[in-house]
Amino acid sequence: MKKQVIFFLLSILYATQSLAQLPQPGFEFDASTALVITDPQIDFLSPDGVTWGVVGKSVEANNTVDNLESLFKWAKENDVLVFVSPHYYYPHDHGWEIEGVLEALMHKIGMFDRKDPLSLDGFEGSGADWMPQYKKYIEGDNVIVVNPHKVYGPETNDLVLQLRKRKVDKVILAGMSANLCTESHLREFLEQGFEVAVVGDGTAAAVIPDAGLDGYTAAMTNFRMMASHVFTTEEVVKLKRLNQ
Repeated sequence: MKKQVIFFLLSILYATQSLAQLPQPGFEFDASTALVITDPQIDFLSPDGVTWGVVGKSVEANNTVDNLESLFKWAKENDVLVFVSPHYYYPHDHGWEIEGVLEALMHKIGMFDRKDPLSLDGFEGSGADWMPQYKKYIEGDNVIVVNPHKVYGPETNDLVLQLRKRKVDKVILAGMSANLCTESHLREFLEQGFEVAVVGDGTAAAVIPDAGLDGYTAAMTNFRMMASHVFTTEEVVKLKRLNQ
């Protein structure tokens, strides 16, 4: 009996050590690498946005707004392609009869609303607009803005097509919101055969203590289990292209 207890305890110890020593595939920055940023928009990242009450503390804690600007700047200075995957809702999207919890909430609060897919009327300064400090980068020649995703992942837009057409095999991923659009993009990229690293402080998420919900912690757990590497912004901006 004593031997069985000892064996059981050693098994637990071994399993614990194994989990603490997960493989670290790493991520090398080369010519096939692009930066993908999800939802760099006012509704997620500004105190004026409709979600600030639940994401604001996480955004501030991670310095997400400034970190995303640093990533845009790094990409511009190093001639790295940037793909922006935005989130827009048009009037016809509000006619959906099947919605998940947060889809219903986003539609209810008018998040990312635009009046028309072919018109920018009312777009400037709205919750669907880019954060002002990002506009000078998003308007650059190295940035491709793809069609909007509609729920969380890129399955409903042309992001993967645009990446493949540019011969991008590797993605550095950042943007909002960590456990929703960012994680959904990560999962689809992995299923599509991309090598993906995530910028852990280049994102943030809703944290609602009264409901026992912490989207950022949940996302970071999954990022560490799925991505090839989890960078900090400081680490990314020091990257030099392999064989440069």
